[in-house]
Amino acid sequence: MTTDIKVPTLGESVTEATVGQWFKKEGEAVSRDEPLVELETDKVTVEVPAPSEGTLESIVVKAGETVEVGTLLGSIAAGDGKAKPAEKPAAAASNGSGKAEKSAAAPAAEPASEDGSGEGELIDIVVPSAGESVTEADVGEWLKQEGEEVALDEAVVELETDKAAQEIPAQAAGVLAEIIKKQGETVTVGQVLGRIRVGAKGAKTAEASAPKAENTETAPAAGERKPAPSAAKMMEEKGLAAADMDGSGKKGQVLKGDVLKALEQGSEQPQAKPSAPRAPSPEADETREERVKMTRLRQTIARRLKEAQNTAAMLTTFNDVDMGAVMDLRKTYRDLFEKKHGVRLGFMGFFVKAAVAALKEIPAVNAEIDGTDLVYKNYYHIGVAVGTDKGLVVPVVRDAQDMSVAEIEKEIGSLGKKARDGSLTLQDMQGGTFTISNGGVYGSLMSTPILNAPQSGILGMHRIEERPVVRNGQVVVRPMMYLALSYDHRVVDGQEAVTFLVRIKEAIEDPQRLVLDL
Repeated sequence: MTTDIKVPTLGESVTEATVGQWFKKEGEAVSRDEPLVELETDKVTVEVPAPSEGTLESIVVKAGETVEVGTLLGSIAAGDGKAKPAEKPAAAASNGSGKAEKSAAAPAAEPASEDGSGEGELIDIVVPSAGESVTEADVGEWLKQEGEEVALDEAVVELETDKAAQEIPAQAAGVLAEIIKKQGETVTVGQVLGRIRVGAKGAKTAEASAPKAENTETAPAAGERKPAPSAAKMMEEKGLAAADMDGSGKKGQVLKGDVLKALEQGSEQPQAKPSAPRAPSPEADETREERVKMTRLRQTIARRLKEAQNTAAMLTTFNDVDMGAVMDLRKTYRDLFEKKHGVRLGFMGFFVKAAVAALKEIPAVNAEIDGTDLVYKNYYHIGVAVGTDKGLVVPVVRDAQDMSVAEIEKEIGSLGKKARDGSLTLQDMQGGTFTISNGGVYGSLMSTPILNAPQSGILGMHRIEERPVVRNGQVVVRPMMYLALSYDHRVVDGQEAVTFLVRIKEAIEDPQRLVLDL
C-alpha cells in the first residue's frame, strides 16, 4: 500500500510553487507529519509533512521543478524503511546488494573508463511535469557539454515554459554521455533530453574548467560557493561580480534571483559606450535596452490583477475627505499613545475602524461571488496592502471588528515588518474580505485601485494636500485627501458604493463616531 505526497493548497492567491529540497531520500524511513520536502512560492516557503508512516518509495518531482496545487510529488510505501547512507565508497556500491537506481538518492558507482564510456549505468534526463496546464517547454542552455562530469543535483540544462524557467538537475553523479535535445527545440513532458553515465569520469572536465578559471569576474573566492550556472551566465552578461550581491542560496550561493535583485537595485556596472554617433535604426536601439526576466512574485501580481479585470465588472467611485480632525487628534495624543501602547498612532487604524463600520452597514461590499451564490461575510478581515522591494503583498488584519485602534496599529506594524523581512506566512495573507491600499505614502493624488479577487471592494487612500474648500460660505484651506472605492458591480450597486464611501468620509471627519460606534 502506498500513500501519495501531493502539493497542498497554498492559499487563495498561490497556485504554483518550486520544489526546494527533499529532506529524505528514496528508501529512507519517514514518520507521520515529519517534514519531507520544501516548497518555495512567490511569497513564502512551506514544508510538506509526511501524510503517513513508512518508507519514501519514490521522488517524482525533483528540486528546482515548478509544480501546481495537487501535483504528485512522490509516494510513501507502508512498512519500515532503512535509510540509505549519504555517501558510499565505490567498492561498496557493487557488493551485490542491488543494482543502481535511477534517482538522486542512489547513484550507481560502477567503475567506468576515463572517457565516460565505461560500464556505468545510463540514466535518462527527462522533461519533468510542470503542472497540469504546462505540456511543453523550450530547451534553453545546456550548462554541461557531452563528456563533462556532473555532480549529483548539479544543474545540467535549462527549460523555459510559458510560466517560468527552471534548471533540471542531474539525478546522479557521472558524465553527461549524450545530449539528445538541442537548445531551442520544443519538448513535451516525459521526453528524454539527454543521458548520464553514472559513476563515470569525464575526460573533458579539466579542459572545460581551464577557460573558466580565466574569468576573474565571477570566480568564487576560497571557501565560497560557486554561483548557480544561470546566475553566473547573467553576471557575465551584465558585468557583475559575486561581491556585488548577497547570495540567498545554500551557504550563500548566488542564485539567478539574486542577480535580478541586484540589477533592480542599480548594481549593474557601467558599460563602456562607443564614441560613434547614434544610429537611428531600431537595431541600434536594441543594444541600449535591458531585458530582465520578471520575478515570480511580479508574474503572479500581473496575472492576478489581469484576472480581476477580466472577471469582475469593476467600477470606481470617488469622494474626498477633510483629514483635519484626525490630524488634530493625532497631534494631541501622539506622544501619550506611543508611550502607552508602544506603537505610533497612524492614519490606517482610523481607516480600518471606519471601513469596518461602513461594511457592517453595506454588507455587499464585504461579500464575494461563489459560482451562482453570494457569500456574505459576518466577519471583517481587512487586507492592508504593503509595498516591498519585491512587489506588493496584502497581509490581513483578522477580526478587525474586535480590535481597538491601538491593536490595529500594532498588528499592521507587525505585518509590515514581516513583509519587509520576507517572513510573511500563508496564514498572514489568507482570508481577507476587504482591502485598503494607501498610495498616498508614495505621493499619489488619485488612482483607481484594482480588486484583490475574490473580494468585491478595495479602498484607495491618497496623499493629503492642502486645498481651498468652502466651509459655512467661506473659502478656507483644509488638508484634503481623495478616496477611491473600486467595487464589483455584479455584487455592489452604485448607490451602495456611494453610501459606503460617504460613511468612510463621515467617520474620518468626525472620529468621535468611531468611539461611540455611530
